[in-house]
Amino acid sequence: MGLSVCSYEIIIAMSFSDNIGSRSLPIWLFIYLIFLVLLGKSQKEVLQVKVGVVLDTNLTLADLSLRAINMSLSEFYNTHNRFKTRIVLDIRNSKGTVVGAAASALYLINKRKVVAIIGPGSSMQAPFLINLGNQSQVPIVSFSATSPLLDSLRSPYFIRATYDDSAQVHAISAIIESFRWREVVPIYVDNEFGEGILPYLVDAFQEINVRIRYRSAISFYSSDDQIKKELYRLMTMPTRVFIVHMLPDLGKRIFSIAQEIGMINKGYAWIVTNGIIDQMSLPGGPSLEDMHGVVGVKTYFSRSKELANLEARWRKRFGGEQLTHFGYWAYDAATALAMSVEQISNVNMSFNTTTNTSRGDNGTDLDDLDVALSGPKLLQVLSTVSFKGVAGRFLLKNRKLEPTTFKIINIEDSGERTVGFWKSKVGLVKRLGVDQIGNNISHGSRRLRPIIWPGDTTLVPKGWEIPTNGKKLRIAVPKKDGFTNFVEVTKDANTNALTVTGFCIDVFDAVMRQLPYAVPYEYVPFETPDGKADGNYDNMVYKVFLGEFDGAVGDTTILANRSNYVDFALPYSETGVVFVVPVKDAREKGNGVFLKPLTKELWCMTAALFIYIGLMVWTFESIADQTFRRQGIIEKISNVLYFSASTLFFAHRKPSTSVYTRALIVIWCFVVLILTQSYTATLTSMLTIQELRPTVKHMDELRKSGAKIGYQVGSFTLEKLKQLGFEESRLKTYTSPEEMHEFFLKTSSNGGIDAAFDEVPYVNLFMTKYCKEYTIIEPRYKADGFGFVFPLGSPLVPDISREILNLTEGENMRAIENKWFSGEKYCLDRNTTDTPIQLDHHSFQSLFMTVFGASLLLLLLMLSFRRYREGRGTMNGGPPNNPEDGPDDHLLLLLIMLASRIYQQRRGNIIVAQPNPPGDGPGGQDNARDNQNRDVNEGGQGANETGGAAEPADTEHHRILEVHEGVNVGDGHHEANRIEKVNLELQRQQPQACLVRRRSNKLFSNMPLGMVAPPARMHLA
Repeated sequence: MGLSVCSYEIIIAMSFSDNIGSRSLPIWLFIYLIFLVLLGKSQKEVLQVKVGVVLDTNLTLADLSLRAINMSLSEFYNTHNRFKTRIVLDIRNSKGTVVGAAASALYLINKRKVVAIIGPGSSMQAPFLINLGNQSQVPIVSFSATSPLLDSLRSPYFIRATYDDSAQVHAISAIIESFRWREVVPIYVDNEFGEGILPYLVDAFQEINVRIRYRSAISFYSSDDQIKKELYRLMTMPTRVFIVHMLPDLGKRIFSIAQEIGMINKGYAWIVTNGIIDQMSLPGGPSLEDMHGVVGVKTYFSRSKELANLEARWRKRFGGEQLTHFGYWAYDAATALAMSVEQISNVNMSFNTTTNTSRGDNGTDLDDLDVALSGPKLLQVLSTVSFKGVAGRFLLKNRKLEPTTFKIINIEDSGERTVGFWKSKVGLVKRLGVDQIGNNISHGSRRLRPIIWPGDTTLVPKGWEIPTNGKKLRIAVPKKDGFTNFVEVTKDANTNALTVTGFCIDVFDAVMRQLPYAVPYEYVPFETPDGKADGNYDNMVYKVFLGEFDGAVGDTTILANRSNYVDFALPYSETGVVFVVPVKDAREKGNGVFLKPLTKELWCMTAALFIYIGLMVWTFESIADQTFRRQGIIEKISNVLYFSASTLFFAHRKPSTSVYTRALIVIWCFVVLILTQSYTATLTSMLTIQELRPTVKHMDELRKSGAKIGYQVGSFTLEKLKQLGFEESRLKTYTSPEEMHEFFLKTSSNGGIDAAFDEVPYVNLFMTKYCKEYTIIEPRYKADGFGFVFPLGSPLVPDISREILNLTEGENMRAIENKWFSGEKYCLDRNTTDTPIQLDHHSFQSLFMTVFGASLLLLLLMLSFRRYREGRGTMNGGPPNNPEDGPDDHLLLLLIMLASRIYQQRRGNIIVAQPNPPGDGPGGQDNARDNQNRDVNEGGQGANETGGAAEPADTEHHRILEVHEGVNVGDGHHEANRIEKVNLELQRQQPQACLVRRRSNKLFSNMPLGMVAPPARMHLA
């Protein structure tokens, strides 16, 4: 094109000079010629850059993509008409083969000198082109090669302007996890496109504990019969969840045959990748009727303004043909390439040609492959280019586009229906939030809309079913000679009919009945042809691993080493392994049995407390009782100890003199009552109730003494005993509870055993029959209990485990246990003890502290009243109080004085008494004579003015003071002096008691407040 422009300019210049010379042309023609010259100069300045395209132009998808590329370049340069470069496309047809694509790329590089290649159209054609581009430094830009295997080539010159297939595996795994499916079967095309996604699927499913049971690889060139045979094989498997990854042409055949043989029906779940879903709108794609109920993962583009404008221009230019996702990526890839080429316009875009002259006839065109000098710079610019394209933000990471969102669709007869989305940092959501940045969508919205599954049902498929050939599950059951309460296998001698019963069998049958679906199964005894057990439990578990059985039911313990080969459902029995030993009657016998109810500490504390109580009684009585003080020291000690100890048996008829002694004795009698009753009850229990103690208290004693230990035949407890340090020569096997009991009766010296080591369920069964003779000792070793056995990855395990939980939490489990272990509850309620029952000092600590505190309080109270009495006598000017006066009278006197004072204060009229005592001085004598309202007679003589005679007085012990009623009180002042005189006289008197008889309440009720000072010693008659 550059050469034609130059010739055209020469012609124009020659004509221009001629016309100027002749000056015969019009002016408008002259201006037109100048415009043509300037146009030629501008075209000469534009740099044309060759870019190759390798596509299968015979395919509709490639044709639409090629239109999108041309449309992208045309619109880009119309918008950027000042760019110095223009991409010129050199299109080559790959003819749908790997060889054609390789030949086209080699031609474009060596012959056409292209700086970049757009293509190829499939992942199968890409590897060879990628190697060519890497060797010639020509970037290979693909918008449709999606296989993750292409990354393994590690070529820096391969640009993936699309998503690779591994980006959608997390969306698929999220769908699988949301419906709690545990097994899947991938169906994929047997080529680079299909195999590329498998490693990523395996890794994603391992994260959610989903097993790939089988991989179905179908060749693109398989016949319909071959495809049908493979699908029939899938029908014989229990898995009903299929993941389909292939291109639409093969997918159409797969779903058509699946619909024909009944695999698009209820119970099946089909999930397809975007390899099919993204191209369903193309002509010749799968039928919607054949894919009814299928769930698909579809590439999602946000509805941007750029995308809407492109679709509008496309419809205007090409009519009803719809542009696919690959067309959008092709449009953006062409734009990115045009922008990159413009940025390297000043770079040398020629090729370094290497000619191998010595290759001879053995050489090929690859030996003379040219190297583009612009390749490194173009690759660098392409890797960093960024713009807002029609398919979203175009920004390469690791030389490829990374998606953030996929659409989840459900195919129905009317078309596809969106049921949710998957976001890279959120997961499954019903709808996209307004803010698309971050995890701002609540957990409750992470779900899908209702899905119509195959068979036109909304019921979610459980993901597996019993194979369609009607084969029943073969469930192995152990053959046992003892402990048949758990599992028992019997055969009818005439009909050979098999009967399997037992606790484990009833539990398994109950669980299978509760499943929401029917599972046919049959029990197969694990026995030899002659009817004997075919090995131990480990052998039976291993046969399940080998596939000879579909499961195992019985008293099979869950162990770590067994879980490496099979899966266990949740345990349904009690857990643990224990030692069982005989018990002996340890009731106390002998001469010293009466000392056993109390510990030594309690005996000592009780004796000390008796002595302490005696000392406190001594203290109180020595102050209050003159007779006690006159006794000798030996007599005092004997009386005090006798008084303290004899309260255990009787109460003393003669009351003590001191009120403090009486209070202390009341508290002490209460403590003695509790102590004696507790002693009596404990002694009675020791002498009458049977006290069983184990012959051995701990497992260490068995190991040190070299005792013989029994264990059940075929049990894992043998290995456990060896680990605990027991010699195998001292171990003995038993097969039933009866045989175990016989070995105990023989004892180890006669070929028996001293202890048995077995699991808790077996021990409980043994104890139901012999619970009065045996007990369990420490320690208790952990074990996981009995569990049902299934092959690794069995989909039955989670469902059965849930039903086991429902069964054990309900009443059905209790009914089954009562059926097979009816006597267990009584035996478990019986207790044994390793030590005799005794009362210790801790049981009575609070009572002893109460006695101690009460005695100290009474002692302090007594000393306080004594000090108060002595101070009162000295203050009134009288002689000091006689120490023989007991504190009882003063306590009563104090209470009367307090009552009188409260009464006076309530009257509100307090009169302070004169300090002079009545009768001292003339004033007092006048008051005594003027008072005619009261007559005081001493010595038991006097008469009442109303005619009442005075009562006789006890001249030896009492002095009687009578207050007569019916006399009006005179002047308050004189009366106060008179009362004070009487009060002083009473203080000088020394009898042991003074009896006060109240004849009337009128005296104190009518007397002015503050006049009356109650006598110092008074008893109410």
